[in-house]
Amino acid sequence: MPTTRRTTGSLRAAVLVTGVVALTVTTVPPAAASWPEVIVLPGATSAEGIAAGAGDTFYAGDLFAGDVFRGDLEAGTAELFIDAPEGRWAVGMDADLRHGLLYVAGGGTGQAYVYDLHSGETVAEYQFAPPSPAPPAAFTTLVNDVVVTPAGAWFTDSRRAVLYHVPIDASGRPGPFRTLPLHGPAADTAGEINLNGIDAARHGGTLVVAHSTNGELYTVDPATGDSAVVAGVSVPSVDGIELHRDSLWAVQNTNRVSEVRLSPDLASGSVVEVVTSDLFQTPATAIRHEGRLAVVNAKFDTGIPPTASQYEVVLVHD
Repeated sequence: MPTTRRTTGSLRAAVLVTGVVALTVTTVPPAAASWPEVIVLPGATSAEGIAAGAGDTFYAGDLFAGDVFRGDLEAGTAELFIDAPEGRWAVGMDADLRHGLLYVAGGGTGQAYVYDLHSGETVAEYQFAPPSPAPPAAFTTLVNDVVVTPAGAWFTDSRRAVLYHVPIDASGRPGPFRTLPLHGPAADTAGEINLNGIDAARHGGTLVVAHSTNGELYTVDPATGDSAVVAGVSVPSVDGIELHRDSLWAVQNTNRVSEVRLSPDLASGSVVEVVTSDLFQTPATAIRHEGRLAVVNAKFDTGIPPTASQYEVVLVHD
């Protein structure tokens, strides 16, 4: 059975064996005392995506304003980095540190953006699909998340059975995009929010995607679009995912992050631990940094668009 770890506001952790009465208290490493618990995104009107930068740096987006914040996980600070043009969104994002670029999914605009990590200037803009009506109307397209691989950036669309691919040349320049039709279970668009988080294994040779409505993970062949279910994994309301070797962290809008242990062939997996926190409020995405998860509170429980007065990144043990 998976274990459940709950983090309180003072970063004390407990491990609860699901369905069993026994409770075991774990010890927080001494260094954790200096960690910030919450990093506020100053002035943000919404939030969703996060990307790891160099060192302790992270980037997080203002979902419906399109702005991007740059912060420091150790210092516990963040500031506005990119004041996006009106009409842009900032959903999932990933940083290409080799070439100093940030790739950002544009949500209901049907777009994606590439920003220079040094200047914040727009390097490229893509129109993958026609834009959706403004929320809370139903989405017709929702470019939701992105992962950068050595060959290029892959974007999901939560309303379409496709992936969008932006190639990256040897100099790091993004090229014209192409659309990859999906086959198999990842092509299911019966739900309101379908494909969502995405990450890559085997240096981009296999993609792993999360399906929010089905609560499942799938592998995708980036050459053919063929997909297969990762058997044995149930992660209801899954949003963003973070993959590291054989471990995958699935952020769920139900105020939890499930750690999944994957088989070497990626054909199956199991939930081995569930991380919760009284600081979570509809978490959407996360990155992993030195034994911690930096988790973005999207606060969709306040509405779409959300109406909270503050948006933040919550730091918990992974």
